[in-house]
Amino acid sequence: MGLRARLAIATYGTVTFVFAAQFIYPQLPWQWPYYYPCYTDIDGMPCRIVRKIPIDNLVQYGIVLATSTLLLPLLVWWVLVPVRRMLPTISQVGPQNLGHRIRPGRGRDEIKQLGRALDTMMNGIAAGYEGQRKFAANASHELRTPLALQRTLIEVGMAEPLTPEQSALLASQLLETNARNERLIEGLLVLSQADQGLAIRTPQRLDIIAAAVIDAHTAPGITVKSELHPYVVPGDGVLLERLVRNLVHNATKYNHPGGAVIVSVGAALTVENTGPVVAAEDVTRLFEPFTRLSTDRIDHSGGSGLGLAIARSIVQAHDGTITAVPRDGGGLRVTVRLPRSP
Repeated sequence: MGLRARLAIATYGTVTFVFAAQFIYPQLPWQWPYYYPCYTDIDGMPCRIVRKIPIDNLVQYGIVLATSTLLLPLLVWWVLVPVRRMLPTISQVGPQNLGHRIRPGRGRDEIKQLGRALDTMMNGIAAGYEGQRKFAANASHELRTPLALQRTLIEVGMAEPLTPEQSALLASQLLETNARNERLIEGLLVLSQADQGLAIRTPQRLDIIAAAVIDAHTAPGITVKSELHPYVVPGDGVLLERLVRNLVHNATKYNHPGGAVIVSVGAALTVENTGPVVAAEDVTRLFEPFTRLSTDRIDHSGGSGLGLAIARSIVQAHDGTITAVPRDGGGLRVTVRLPRSP
């Protein structure tokens, strides 16, 4: 029985009890003395008896009130039985048993709707927890691989004397691996900062930020074109600069010699590039951390696999949307829409 039906039954029962008491009480074999108040003069004599409350029989009222006070807690307990039935399942939910569900079944009453809403909430929590677990596992792998490489290079250097050329090669490899670790850790920090949201928002010229990123970006063999119009958004300038930089960097990195990158700012920020053909079903995966089309792990391009994941988090922190669609002939078109400043 649903909560609405139980409340209706409890209400009808209480009202019926009160009305029935009005008829049953006069039939009792004993009666307490009572009087009626007068409101007008009687035979020219002033009315001296005045009642302050519109109740004719205080004893009857007291009995009905006392009985109702005893019955109402029982009615409330009975009405809330379906809610109490859900408490054991809800209390068992935790990091180790996120699979618990209420599963109320079909129905339109409030209890079943509440049960389905709680199941939906727990599905979201489980998905988020699984995403965090996968993210931690991937981050650990991404950090462990270059650290293992560093250790191997150091052990090789310590095993036997090296020539100056070998020492220089070993040092350069160590520096390259260390630089990759720094980029990965920096990416993780930016991703964490973006996921926390923005504490302060100030008007930012997205077209000026994009122009500065394009001027500072160098990509041998890649032509970068731009079409920039004023676009003012409320947000954080550092994060917006990182957003544009990541998109432009990805567009040049996953390109082919002699390719092009087109950056436009107007109704939205759009970055598109030439390059390899991207399957439509693979586009969504690109925004997941540590995901690449060629492999799920470290490639040889020096990237951390966090570029588009950071871009998505920055866009979400600015209450915007980011979408990507494959271009005809190869490449990708990424569109970012952010709320404009009033």
